[in-house]
Amino acid sequence: MTATEFQQLAHTLPHQPGIYKYYSAENQLLYVGKAKDLRKRIGSYFSKTFTTYKTHELVQRIHRIEFTIVDSEQDAFLLENSLIKEYQPRYNINLKDDKTYPYIVIKKEPFPRIFLTRKKIPDGSEYLGPFTSAGKVKELISFIKQYIPLRNCKLNLSPQNIEKGKFKVCLEYHLGNCKGPCEGLQTNLDYNEGLQQVRNMLKGNLTQVIQHFKADMQKLAAELSFEKADAVRKKIEHLETYRAKSVVISSHLSNMDVFSILKEDNLAYVNYLMVQNGTIVQTHTVPLETKLEEAEEEVLGFAIANLRASFNSLANEIIVPFAIEYPDPSVTITIPRGGDKKKLLDLSVKNVSYFREELKKKKILHLEGKTDKEKRKVLYELQEYLKLSEVPDHIECFDNSNFQGSYPVSAMVCFKEGIPSKTDYRHFNVKTVEGINDFATMKEVVYRRYKRLIAEQQPFPQLVIIDGGKGQLSAAMESIRELGIEGSITLVGLAKNEEELFFTGDTRSIKLPWNSDSLKLVRRIRDEVHRYGISFHRNKRSKGTFTNELENIQGIGPQTVQQLLKEFKSVKKIKEVSEEDLIAVIGKAKAKILRTHFAGADNPAID
Repeated sequence: MTATEFQQLAHTLPHQPGIYKYYSAENQLLYVGKAKDLRKRIGSYFSKTFTTYKTHELVQRIHRIEFTIVDSEQDAFLLENSLIKEYQPRYNINLKDDKTYPYIVIKKEPFPRIFLTRKKIPDGSEYLGPFTSAGKVKELISFIKQYIPLRNCKLNLSPQNIEKGKFKVCLEYHLGNCKGPCEGLQTNLDYNEGLQQVRNMLKGNLTQVIQHFKADMQKLAAELSFEKADAVRKKIEHLETYRAKSVVISSHLSNMDVFSILKEDNLAYVNYLMVQNGTIVQTHTVPLETKLEEAEEEVLGFAIANLRASFNSLANEIIVPFAIEYPDPSVTITIPRGGDKKKLLDLSVKNVSYFREELKKKKILHLEGKTDKEKRKVLYELQEYLKLSEVPDHIECFDNSNFQGSYPVSAMVCFKEGIPSKTDYRHFNVKTVEGINDFATMKEVVYRRYKRLIAEQQPFPQLVIIDGGKGQLSAAMESIRELGIEGSITLVGLAKNEEELFFTGDTRSIKLPWNSDSLKLVRRIRDEVHRYGISFHRNKRSKGTFTNELENIQGIGPQTVQQLLKEFKSVKKIKEVSEEDLIAVIGKAKAKILRTHFAGADNPAID
C-alpha cells in the first residue's frame, strides 16, 4: 500500500483507541498493533519518518487494513496481546516460549487430593500455579506432605461410603502421613484447614503456616500429648529453617512482579520474578524475537503482559528498569533507585544475563547439560587433530563470492568458544582486484583484516579457515607473511567438496572423522560464512543497478539515492512513477535531472 493509497483510506479511520490488523494480498495476517488514536498510529506507518528496512518491507506488503475500536487503551493492550498469541503474525514480536507449565491441582471431590497436572480441566477444581519446573513442583508436593497430612489414595470418600464403613485405613495412616478420613477419623473442617495451609505455603506465606502449627503444639501440650507436641515442634523448626534458606528479600514487601530485559540485535531476553510476601516464589526467563526493530520499552511491555497472564499474576506493582507503557491504572510501575526493590531488580538482571550466556553455550553443537569441560571438548578435539599449539577458542573463516564475473565480495565470520560472535563478522567490498581473481581477492581481504587487527592491537585468532583450494590458501599466506605475523596465526584451507583440511605446502590433506564433533563444528563455520557471504552478495547484486543507474548521475548524491530507494524500492519503479511523486520526494530540480537521464527510456523531461 502506497502513501497515496493510504490517504484515500485515512478519512475512514477514527481518532479512537483500538487495535489494527495488516493483511497481505494473499490475505495473510502480517501484523497486529494497538493505538490510542487509530488514525494517527496507522498513518505513522505511511509517513517518511520510518527508516528501518523491516518496517518498509512490512508497509510494502500491506494490502488491506482492518481495525477494531475499543473503549480504552487498556482494552486495546489486552486485545492486542491475545490476538498476537493466537495468530502469531509474521511481523510481530515472537515470544519463543512454547512450554506447557505444570500446576498443582486441588481436586474437586470429598477430601480433595493434591497432585501435579499440566492440563486445566473446567471441572471446578482449584489450580495453583503455573510453575516453571515439574521437578520443582514434585519436590514442593513432597515437602508439603511432610508437614500437612493429606490423603493420596483415589478412593471415593463420599459421606455415604464412609458411613457404610467401606474402607479401612492404610499404611499411610499408621506412618502419620494421613489422618484417616476414609474411616471418618478426620473431619472435613480439619482437612480443609490443612488445604488452606497448602495454599499459604505455595504463596510463600510460611508465617501463617508456622503460626498454625504453634497453635496445634500448644493445644497438644495443654492436653498433655507431649510426644505429639514435640513432633509438631520439629515441624516448626524445619519450616523456619526452610524459610531462612528461601530467597526472602523483606517480609515487609507486598506482592509484586519484577522484570528485566537484555536485548541483542533482533533477540531479547526477559526475566520475571514473582514476589509474594517478600519471598520469590517464581522465576522464569523467556527469549523473544523482534521483527520490526522494536524499542526495549515495547518488547518489555509485550513480555510483561504475556508473562503476567501466563502465571495468573494479580500483583498491583511492577518493578522495571525503565519507564514502560502499561495502561492498567490499578497497577503501579516502579523504577527503583535503591532499597529492597532495587535488590530485586538487580537479581532479575543477574538472572537474565546468566540465561543469555547459558543459551549461547548450549548452541555449541547442542551440548545441553554438559560441564564446561565437556562443552569445550570439541575445541580440544580440533586442536588435537590439527596439532595446534593452542586451543582454537577464536576461529575466523573467509569465503569469496561473485556473480557471473560481477560484484566480487568476500565475507568473514568469527566463532569464539565454538559459537558465532556476530559482532565480529565482516564483509569486504573488493577494492584492488579487477575482474574475477579469487587468489588476489583472498590476499586483499586477509591483508586488510589482519592489518586492522594489528593497528587496533586486537588479539589474533588461533585458527583461520580459508574456504577454497590451495591457491587461495597460498594467497592468504602471502598476506600473513607481508604483515610479518607468520607464526602468530595458523591458516588452513578447506576443500569445498571433500571437507578436507590442509596446510600450506602439505601434499596430503587432513580428514577429520566423519562423525566427530570437530568436523561438525567446521561444517557449521563453513555454512555460516556461506550464508553470510551470500546474503551480503545478494544485497550487493540488488544494489548493483542502483549504483550504476543512480549514483553515477551527476547532481544525484547518495542521500538522494537513499530517499528514492526508500520510497520507490527499485530503479524500475523510479522510472515508472509520475512527475508529481518524484517532485514530492526529491524536489523539482533533482526530478528534472532524473528525467533528463532517463529520457532514452521514453521519460519526458520536466519543464
